[in-house]
Amino acid sequence: MQQDEVAARVRQVIDATGVSAREFARRIVIDPSKLSRSLNGTRRFTAAELARIADIGGVDVGRLIGTTAGAAGGVTAGAAREVTGGAATPSTVRSPSPSRPPSPSPEGGRPLQIVRETVRLIAERGFHAVRVADIAAACHTSTAAIHYHFPGRDELLEAAVRWCMDEDTRRRAEATAGTRHAGDELRLLIELQTPRTEQQRRQWCVWLDLWAEAARSTTVGRLHVEYYRQWRGTVADVIRRGVGQGVFRPVDADGAALALTALIDGLASQVLATEPGLPGTGAPAMHDALIAHVDACLTAPVSG
Repeated sequence: MQQDEVAARVRQVIDATGVSAREFARRIVIDPSKLSRSLNGTRRFTAAELARIADIGGVDVGRLIGTTAGAAGGVTAGAAREVTGGAATPSTVRSPSPSRPPSPSPEGGRPLQIVRETVRLIAERGFHAVRVADIAAACHTSTAAIHYHFPGRDELLEAAVRWCMDEDTRRRAEATAGTRHAGDELRLLIELQTPRTEQQRRQWCVWLDLWAEAARSTTVGRLHVEYYRQWRGTVADVIRRGVGQGVFRPVDADGAALALTALIDGLASQVLATEPGLPGTGAPAMHDALIAHVDACLTAPVSG
């Protein structure tokens, strides 16, 4: 019964934010299906998830689980165990700074700040060179605060991967909104994947590092497979629509999407591995090669 009550309180928090459950899942950096199962009572919320929900919703964790908060605003370990169905540690269920009032959460909430700084540090140093202490310093907080929201390194990596996936998907949707011509849309997608700016290069550095992790981590590997299924599906849908518009030749859309996305990945890896500005190996050369591939393999000949 208590778990049902927790789910009801979480629903109230989501409703109060005025966003969809999917968007709320993005903000607390978990799989939307996990949030759905927890809200439906078929999965227990973890203590760290409740901490992130409380942070984003601007409420005390004690309110979510129906207990009275302690002097520091923390939750008792016993109460957390009852709700999450597992062992609880002080770092995952108590406020990170009991000796002083908590500082205001940064824009987007502390969990998103932690994930964004993790992604930035991964881009600069590589995942295995980033320590929790480095992330805490970048967030101007303590390591206890990091562990409060993300108890383990694996969970933090999973959250970083998911955030990158969501941000990439969001940027593509915003850039192509309202574009009806399939040829124009495909060229927009290619432009978004071309690492021209420093920010785009950082994003690709993160992806390359996470690809290596995907080969070793089952969890990250599953996310990697899911992301590429969605990404290739997006490209295939554009090509399929272009075939219908007469913009592209009558090709196998799925096969063409596989070839194009593989070419994007390979060329981007070469761009990142070479010095910026080196003739013939930079972002402009990558972009030209991709457009040439589209023109040679996809674009329908002009009748006439």
